[in-house]
Amino acid sequence: MNAPLDNLVQTDWVQEIKRLKKERNAVILAHYYQTPEIQDIADFIGDSLDLSRKAAETDADVIVFCGVRFMAEVAKILSPEKTVLVPDMEAGCSLEDSCPPEELAAFRKAHPDHIALTYINCSAEVKALSDIIVTSSSAEKILSEIPESQPIIFAPDRNLGAWLNRKTGRDMLLWPGSCIVHENFSETELLKLKQLHPNAPIAAHPECPAAILDHADVVGSTRAILEFALKSDSDTIIVATEPHIIHQMEKAAPHKTFIGAPGMDGNCNCNMCPYMALNTMEKLYLALKNKAPEVTLDEKTRLAAKKPLDKMLEMAASTVGAGDLGAMASAQ
Repeated sequence: MNAPLDNLVQTDWVQEIKRLKKERNAVILAHYYQTPEIQDIADFIGDSLDLSRKAAETDADVIVFCGVRFMAEVAKILSPEKTVLVPDMEAGCSLEDSCPPEELAAFRKAHPDHIALTYINCSAEVKALSDIIVTSSSAEKILSEIPESQPIIFAPDRNLGAWLNRKTGRDMLLWPGSCIVHENFSETELLKLKQLHPNAPIAAHPECPAAILDHADVVGSTRAILEFALKSDSDTIIVATEPHIIHQMEKAAPHKTFIGAPGMDGNCNCNMCPYMALNTMEKLYLALKNKAPEVTLDEKTRLAAKKPLDKMLEMAASTVGAGDLGAMASAQ
């Protein structure tokens, strides 16, 4: 349930949020896909797991996670003693929705010889059913440590799983989930854009379909895309992920031009995550004011979900948050 909206016309959101943050001893986290005003007021901006780890290291009593619900669950998994809030409890995720825990449990039962590698974009209940959680930056490293003879289920993102199969030569069994944001990119429109900017490299997230990744100069996590864009010698970069990340690119490199990869309608508007967009400055203020909506997990689920997260950190701690820079094998 979300906090009720008050009559907040003319409220100075920035000042009020800063005031309440101090009163609550809170830390504000913002994913790269949040609106610029939320990014600008956050204490930390980044990818989901990296943000949760940073929050766990603070002495804050309250974490406000401006992202989607599964990200806030990760913060709760890592910081059970802290109060974890989200501006809007309806901020879900299409990947999470595509993989209900009861269906994954049945799928695992039907393939008892397989271990389950699960992308972090899933519910705490699905994490609890998994053997190892992966991020887009840690997945390849983790795969390199698993014997090729070991059958693997990869869930919930079929595009990330297919990219990993192509890059590593594995043959993982893929759960049929996908991200509605990255599915909306159009190969035809991307090629039209590339004709207008022939020297602009394309940076893409591996949640994109193969038809988009085939044209990418670099494929990597959100943070990796940001780092590539800033380090590239090119003055113009085409970015194939949720376009709000361009805010950080423009702040860090105002002399460069960053162009969001187009969607089916020829622009990038359809590629804005509708779930991320549910968070607003008003709702952030109300979450701090009312200490709600609060994300809670029963301890059994939390501990079960933490186990595969810990396994990932054990196997690939150096890669988490570092990104996975590299071109598709077919593009090399």
